[in-house]
Amino acid sequence: MANRVQTDTPKPPSREDKMYSQGRIDPYQSRKKLPDPTRCPTCSAVFLKGRWTWETVPDPVNEDICPACQRTKEGVPAGILTISGSFFQDHREEIENLIKNEEKLEKERHPLERVMATKQEGDALRVETTGIHLARRIGDALHNSYQGDLDLEYLDGQHKVRVDWQR
Repeated sequence: MANRVQTDTPKPPSREDKMYSQGRIDPYQSRKKLPDPTRCPTCSAVFLKGRWTWETVPDPVNEDICPACQRTKEGVPAGILTISGSFFQDHREEIENLIKNEEKLEKERHPLERVMATKQEGDALRVETTGIHLARRIGDALHNSYQGDLDLEYLDGQHKVRVDWQR
């Protein structure tokens, strides 16, 4: 079952609207506690004090691939955003800049939230992200800036989100 959220129709909050269900587990989240500090050899993010950051640490450090780089390497996105519609075609460059800016803002604070790939699929653009929050953030930014129709689908039992925006 999927937990669908429509942004156009507000409804009173309920327990079923929580973003995470009890059974949702991210298979890319480390099962072991990494030693401090640990640097990702691919992107240079650093695991320090229980979280991934962009801090600079002196050598020597441990090395282990971060979950975002692992997802990218395996081609398994956590978020899939599809952008379509005639408005998108007419404002493509502007929308692509919005995507880049939202990624930059999110990535500064949360190193594991990145755009993995953007792919043209017919008249639509598919944006794949390493985290569910970035896909949602871009979808919200599109909706706030240009209105249109935004549809969010959190997949139960999985750490994945599908976001569709069109206008």
